[in-house]
Amino acid sequence: MNIILKKDMNNLGHKDDIVTVKDGYALNFLIPKGIAIAATKSAVKMHEENQRQRAHKIEKIRNEAQVIADKISGIKVRIGAKASSAGKIFGSVNNIMLAEALKKEGVTIERKNIDVGDNVKEVGSFTAKVKLYKDIVADLEYEVYAEE
Repeated sequence: MNIILKKDMNNLGHKDDIVTVKDGYALNFLIPKGIAIAATKSAVKMHEENQRQRAHKIEKIRNEAQVIADKISGIKVRIGAKASSAGKIFGSVNNIMLAEALKKEGVTIERKNIDVGDNVKEVGSFTAKVKLYKDIVADLEYEVYAEE
């Protein structure tokens, strides 16, 4: 069944995407929860008209996201953590710590848009992915150091 997403869904698509899912998933979960609508001919036609009208706004958002991505690519943040003498840190570095470090640098990013990857549990330099728009992803370099 073809549906039009009204919200972003992980592993399914972004808002306003037309995707194909199994009938039961659409009829029993997505449509009743308000996450999607059925992609009938009239709904698709209305959706296309709305997309044309939003094209200018989307271009502006993409440009702003690209500016932020360029800014993030030029930043290297440092995160302090308590560590053992062998370089293993107590706990791990997470997206909340990275979001706070970016905020100190003057860039506000929601923590859910930062992907740290594997658990960082040692001192060193690492890279995280910051998702700013559908296809605009910036690499954030960060260094974990041992606090005294």
